[in-house]
Amino acid sequence: MKTNSVHRVVVVGGGFGGLPATRLLSGADVVVTLIDRRNHHLFQPLLYQVATGILSPGEIAPVLRHKLRRHKNVEVILAEVTGFDLEARVVHTASVPGGVTDYPYDSLIVAAGSHPSYFGHDEYALVAPGMKTIDDALELRRRVLGALEIAETRTDADLQRFFMTFAIVGGGPTGVELAGQIRELAARSLTKDFRHIDPSTVRVMLIDLGTEPLSTFGDRLSKRTASDLQKMGVELCMGRRVVGVDAFGVDIESTRGEKTRIDCATTIWAAGVEASPLARILAGAAGAKTDGAGRIEVLPDLTLPSHREVFVVGDMAALDNLPGVCEVAIQGGLHAANTIKRRLKNRDTVAFKYRDLGSAAAIGRFRAVVNVRGICLGGFPGWLVWLVIHVTFLNGFGNRVAALWRWSRSMIGRARPERVFSVGRTGGDVSLPDEIRKAVMPKPLPILEAEEGLLTHFQRPRPQEPTPAAPGLQDAVHAARVSGGTLTGQFE
Repeated sequence: MKTNSVHRVVVVGGGFGGLPATRLLSGADVVVTLIDRRNHHLFQPLLYQVATGILSPGEIAPVLRHKLRRHKNVEVILAEVTGFDLEARVVHTASVPGGVTDYPYDSLIVAAGSHPSYFGHDEYALVAPGMKTIDDALELRRRVLGALEIAETRTDADLQRFFMTFAIVGGGPTGVELAGQIRELAARSLTKDFRHIDPSTVRVMLIDLGTEPLSTFGDRLSKRTASDLQKMGVELCMGRRVVGVDAFGVDIESTRGEKTRIDCATTIWAAGVEASPLARILAGAAGAKTDGAGRIEVLPDLTLPSHREVFVVGDMAALDNLPGVCEVAIQGGLHAANTIKRRLKNRDTVAFKYRDLGSAAAIGRFRAVVNVRGICLGGFPGWLVWLVIHVTFLNGFGNRVAALWRWSRSMIGRARPERVFSVGRTGGDVSLPDEIRKAVMPKPLPILEAEEGLLTHFQRPRPQEPTPAAPGLQDAVHAARVSGGTLTGQFE
């Protein structure tokens, strides 16, 4: 163990902000404690491919403990952060078995990410899930493939049409990529799998308030995206906002006030995100301000105004209207780690400067749009750039090879090998609002269902001496030991 004189760094979150920071600090004279409620790092940009049967969860979610096994000054803790004592410099956590542990720090990096935003209508979440975790992707897979299975058993044409209609709310990269892949899944991979429905007639409706999908990519690529999606069979409902969601469909309203009803069995929410609830807790502890998306207003070097030893990075930080993309989190985490190293060497710190490396979104098979420093590409050239970017940022050589193999099978061929789903909702680590998540999420361990708590059980007084066995049993045990046999038949 390191001595107490070594600088202690606690990193909250093992995502795009926390993992690079931890790796960079592994070579410094510090002790790093990485705390995450999940045991894996997640490559979120490819979650939609888990949902639509191309990739397996393990190919985009390497285990944190394994990735950091060679970094001897790094400790990985599976726990949920519940609070911060900034004056005492302590992070409060609740571990999986129910214990409560505090972790002291000299420097703190908080990179807990974001979760879907329903813009004040959290009740939509139970009907229209978002996609931020592995369990979110598996839940969407269950709903998409499950709806087609139910349609196969119906004889009424209207019911079949109802279950074969999918509404996706949000025209950003997540919504566009999901819409394209659901259409390709149905039209290319499932055409021969059913006997009573034609999967190629699946309706995918993309709803967004903007005039075109991927509006942040620029007018040229937005028009290209709209054209490609329509060629694939996606129906665009642009200039519409959602005013109601229930189990039977979505109510939308145009900018002119015209209301329309979309009857569908499956609604997917990809319309926006807000900072992790930890941002509100941290802001309250620091007396810091937050913006409309719950992000904390930080100083130019990503520290809190009143606590310069605390860094906030990624989707939790509000600075210069930076976009909520993984590159901001990666660069922010690296900046925080470098700043800590500079301070240990008594060197001046510098302000965070984001370097925009561009944006990329895959629309479908061999189709993508890419905007890299003003260079706009679409179609197959765009897809090649998208491929290089995602292979580069995937963690682990094995995961890169596996992803390339799966992409070859699904795009050159028609394979979708990851189509297993549960017929019942499993709850799990879904990114729902707190109250709804409590209703659907099972306990982490069965022992926590017991009336007597785990810690209470082990804190009970124990007898000093074991109760002696009955004479007959003692004799049988002794005889078995002497003979080298067992107790079988001794009491028959």
